[in-house]
Amino acid sequence: MKKSVETKRYRGIAREIPAVALGVALITVCAWISLPVGEVPFTLQTFAVALVGGLYGVKRGTAAVAVYLLMGLIGIPVFAGFKAGVPALMGATGGYILGFLFAALLPAIVKNIPIKNRWGRMGMFYIAMILGLAVCYAFGTAWFLLVYNRGAADPMGVSAALMLCVVPYIVPDLVKSALAAFLTVRLEALRPY
Repeated sequence: MKKSVETKRYRGIAREIPAVALGVALITVCAWISLPVGEVPFTLQTFAVALVGGLYGVKRGTAAVAVYLLMGLIGIPVFAGFKAGVPALMGATGGYILGFLFAALLPAIVKNIPIKNRWGRMGMFYIAMILGLAVCYAFGTAWFLLVYNRGAADPMGVSAALMLCVVPYIVPDLVKSALAAFLTVRLEALRPY
């Protein structure tokens, strides 16, 4: 009996590792698809983070984002522009990268809400993805201001930071979130995770 329980546990772990690795790979590839514009580049990271959170749920989704962040922290170039290491996370835009945990967590929580209607489920995912992005934006902007204004003779205000780091990305992120919500519901129908 004990052997059977351990075997099931190892089989569960054996299924979790490739799923998390696939999520990390998706986020990494989407980070590398980048268009450098200003301080914060346009990437598909937010799309991948929302999709991974929505598809995988709380445990796998946050694990994938956490592993992604850890890989970047130890020096593997997984961030936009092939950046990595402590300077990438502690730099002015590092707060947005750390905010991906929130951007994945909110759609991951929605995964557990039992909504049978496909359009209703898609709407719930979309709302959760937008809220996750809003938290990511808030965390990232606060971090940006903290780092940017450290020792600055002429500190930047909140509205200027929002105009630089958030406003240009709102419409593309709304579109990416809509696509992520649509794909989450479609892929869930193919294979529930």
